[in-house]
Amino acid sequence: MKPKVTMIAWNQNDNYVVTAVNNHLLKVWNSSTGQLLHDLVGHADEVFVLETHPFDSRIMLSAGHDGNIFIWDITKGTKTKHYFNMIEGQGHGAVFDCKFSPDGQHFACTDSHGHLLIFGFGCSRPYEKIPDQMFFHTDYRPLIRDSNNYVLDEQTQQAPHLMPPPFLVDVDGNPHPTKYQRLVPGRENCADEHLIPQLGYVATSDGEVVEQVIGQQTVDQDEPGLEPSILDGMIRQLQLEQDQRTGADHESAPSGPQNGEGTPRRG
Repeated sequence: MKPKVTMIAWNQNDNYVVTAVNNHLLKVWNSSTGQLLHDLVGHADEVFVLETHPFDSRIMLSAGHDGNIFIWDITKGTKTKHYFNMIEGQGHGAVFDCKFSPDGQHFACTDSHGHLLIFGFGCSRPYEKIPDQMFFHTDYRPLIRDSNNYVLDEQTQQAPHLMPPPFLVDVDGNPHPTKYQRLVPGRENCADEHLIPQLGYVATSDGEVVEQVIGQQTVDQDEPGLEPSILDGMIRQLQLEQDQRTGADHESAPSGPQNGEGTPRRG
């Protein structure tokens, strides 16, 4: 096999360069002389994550498709810490990205199973305020294209970026309580009744009927005691402009779709 470099990163003070090679080795080089200093052994699959510590020039983080996360001391060529991302009943999860916090006390990783992994010093209590599973209810909704080849949400016939803020649900599509719905930008000031999504029964591609979130309710900005949401206002304004353009197009175009073609629009 011909070796190929898959990733490269300088350390914090630029004295060292670390390269990830497709033979699963990490190599530490002197950036001035080009001399090979260390081979870092530990990964069993390709590495596409190399992150330098924000202020400690000795520390480098690596993570790969083998589910391994390593903290290295690149001046000594040794492992400082190791974590294996094993997921119960599913094997390991490939690690796709990692980032250090600005203070260097924490780092976060994302994996192929949709998990956010947070490592660091101190108490984990602040992270226990939110549920283990959080998805937007629109994450896996089907999309279609209209006659102009623009992408629309199949259910609402709207462009996805013009839709109101989504609801937070678990992996099965069940909505979370209202206190979590306020974490979504644009829903901070909503009344409780506007944070309860509408549920409906939707047929899946294999014919199974499941209960899913189908509603897109937003707060009424005229409701007393609520501050207007900037995001909601922008969405409404964009929707109004789109409706006005659509109305103008309908007035200038012949009535009825041509050759059976036409894009249904929600009023």
